[in-house]
Amino acid sequence: MTSPRALLLDVDGTLVDSTYVHVWTWHRALAEVGAPVPFVEVHHRIGKDGSTLVGELLDIAGVDDDEDRDRVASRAKDLHSEYYAEAGDSLRLLPGARELVRGAKEQGWVTVLATSAPPSEFAEARGLLDVDDAVDAMTTGEDVDTAKPDPTIVAIALERSGVDAASAVMVGDATWDAIAATLGIRSVAVRTGGIGDAELREAGFSEIVDDAAGVLDLLTSGTL
Repeated sequence: MTSPRALLLDVDGTLVDSTYVHVWTWHRALAEVGAPVPFVEVHHRIGKDGSTLVGELLDIAGVDDDEDRDRVASRAKDLHSEYYAEAGDSLRLLPGARELVRGAKEQGWVTVLATSAPPSEFAEARGLLDVDDAVDAMTTGEDVDTAKPDPTIVAIALERSGVDAASAVMVGDATWDAIAATLGIRSVAVRTGGIGDAELREAGFSEIVDDAAGVLDLLTSGTL
C-alpha cells in the first residue's frame, strides 16, 4: 500500500490573486496614518506576519517613538483590514487553482490549505475556491501567535495532514513559504506573487513554476 502524501497549499498569491490587493491596501493604510513607504517595500513583505510587516515598514517610514508606533501600527492594521474587505469584489482565482486542489485529491494527496490569513479573509478565499469537499484540513491566523516567517503555521498544517515531513510538499508564492524546508518539507514556488526566480531559489525552493496549473503538471507527471 502506498503511503499517503500531503500537499500544503498557501492561499494568498498562490491560489487567489490577492498579493497586489494586499500591497495596495497596506500602502494606502500606511500613507493615511502618516507613514508612507514605497510600494516595493510593501510588496517584498507580503506574506509575513502582519505585526512584523508593519513594524518593518514603520522603520522604513521613520516612525521611531514607541507610543506613536503602537498607535500608528494599530490604526494601520485596522485600515488595511477595512480596505481589503472593500476590495473583496476584485479578488479572482489564479490559473489552475481549483483544478490543483481537486486534481491533488483525485491523485490521492492529503490536501491542506495552509494559510495564516485572518479567518474573515480566508473565508472569502474559500468561497472563491469552492473546494472544501476536496480539502482535508485548513489553518488560519487564529492557529498561531506569529505567522510566517515563523514556521509554526506550516508545522501545524503538517500535523493536521497526518503525514510526515518527508512525504509532504509545500507550495507558495513568497520567499517566506520556503520556511517549510527548515522542517524537512520540499518546497515548490509559483511566480504568481510577483517574486523573481533568483529570490525564490535563494530562499530555498526546489522547483519554480508559473502557477497552480504548473504545480498540477508536476503532480501528474510524478515529478513531486
